[in-house]
Amino acid sequence: MEINRINAETFAKMFLAGAKNLDAKKEWINELNVFPVPDGDTGTNMSMTILSAAKEVHALENPTMASLSKAISSGSLRGARGNSGVILSQLFRGFTKVIKTYDELDVMIVTEAAQKAVETAYKAVMKPKEGTILTVAKGAANKALELCEETDDLVFFIGEVIKEAEYVLDKTPEMLPVLKQAGVVDSGGQGLVQVLKGAYDVLLGKEVDYSLEAEGTAKADTAAAQEAEEIKFGYCTEFIIVLERPLTQKQEQEYKSYLDSIGDSIVVVADDEFVKTHVHTNDPGLAIQKALTHGSLTKIKIDNMREEHQEKLKKETEKQASGQVQANQRNEEATEKNPQKESKKEPKKEMGFISVSIGEGINEVFRGLGVDYIIEGGQTMNPSTEDMLNAIEAVNADNIFILPNNKNIILAANQAASLVKEKHVFVIPTKTIPQGITAMINYIPDKTAEENAASMSEELANVKTGQVTYAVRDTVIDDKEIKQGDFMGIGDKSILAVGQELDATAKAMIEEMVDEESGIISVYYGEEVTEEQATAFGESLQTAFPEIEIEVQFGGQPIYYYVVSVE
Repeated sequence: MEINRINAETFAKMFLAGAKNLDAKKEWINELNVFPVPDGDTGTNMSMTILSAAKEVHALENPTMASLSKAISSGSLRGARGNSGVILSQLFRGFTKVIKTYDELDVMIVTEAAQKAVETAYKAVMKPKEGTILTVAKGAANKALELCEETDDLVFFIGEVIKEAEYVLDKTPEMLPVLKQAGVVDSGGQGLVQVLKGAYDVLLGKEVDYSLEAEGTAKADTAAAQEAEEIKFGYCTEFIIVLERPLTQKQEQEYKSYLDSIGDSIVVVADDEFVKTHVHTNDPGLAIQKALTHGSLTKIKIDNMREEHQEKLKKETEKQASGQVQANQRNEEATEKNPQKESKKEPKKEMGFISVSIGEGINEVFRGLGVDYIIEGGQTMNPSTEDMLNAIEAVNADNIFILPNNKNIILAANQAASLVKEKHVFVIPTKTIPQGITAMINYIPDKTAEENAASMSEELANVKTGQVTYAVRDTVIDDKEIKQGDFMGIGDKSILAVGQELDATAKAMIEEMVDEESGIISVYYGEEVTEEQATAFGESLQTAFPEIEIEVQFGGQPIYYYVVSVE
């Protein structure tokens, strides 16, 4: 089968199929996150980003390449969540800048669009890092450039581009040591590959469901039955091969090819001593037998995905129902919580403040410091560019400061700021809640907006942050062996402590953060910690650090038992 041109109708189907495939694989992609925290969300962020665009594409009755490009670019830009989602939206933005002027696409146009996509995405990231989704996209675009003079067949062309994307993805652990140590490939790059594979299915003539489910639970039971049937390979199989001798490149490729013949969702990460393997298959024994030809096995884990899917969907249905109730309650309370929603009735002021926050106690801290608008979500659900735009519109001020308070939200905030023309928006690059609090404390009304933006940003270096949560899987990070269920104390750049007892782990984390210049330790306790527990923990810290002032406050944040700052 040979295809030389793609019209708007076919391209729309390809985009929707790519979105559906990414959405179907989002939980698997989430599991590839390096840090084994319960809010690993790369797959979720990328899925929500592309589905925002897919809804606009789905609504087009007679799409043209121009209308498709606008829907994809606008929908993904506004729906972008997290760094991976923002980068994905920038890839779409660059791609659609090229294709929007054509009625049909051929190999040369797709190649030009791929080059523009990569250029646009790299420009959007201040310090691009190789071994990420950017690298995978660049590898695919370079392959397109290499092939475009050799063939007019889009089926062959795109198939080879996807193979190259997968090859580069497999190499990401060699580019980022943290990926290799955790035994995973880059999750954002894997998400991009799944988009390309879903789109490619349309060209191959495979039967694809292009429908998009509405939010809510009305179709949950039907979806459960359909999705269970769609699980082609029922057992998620993972293990590590302890090699008798290092694999040659040929042996590694033969091993991957064998796994591909018996399953899908394959991740193989090899070094001289170990090979970490992940495969979905209907016969785990075959994968194990093949692996045993190369060495002994350890950490074998086999899960029945069909059974897990039914239970998971049930929980997701309950979660969605609960989430809708909570969303309705938040909407009803919005004016009370964010009085700036009535801003049009109030006189415009010179300075306004928006902060992302993660718990009622921390919300109150920010409000007390003068924040006008709280965007709830943060670590547990990265807000979208659209959420940021809505907040900017709601705050009636000439100059607006945004505190993302999470490194995975900064790009979305910057993207929102770039789309606003009528107000001056300053994104203070706060990566944690304590940094956001420090920034607000250091705002000085007598200074100009530009002076404040500079000084608030400079002060971020003077605060250290630690967060205590639990591990959702076994892994090794920063030379620390982590077991599922262990408590982890995560610092600004690395995991500082691991243990089986909450307060001991938190204290060990703080000991790593404190130095001779430390004067204040602030502890914000989460929704799963009682006031009595937090008070006792604070007293133990005062005994351990008698020369340092200890403050303990209710934060109310989910997932993180303690959020700690040391200044």
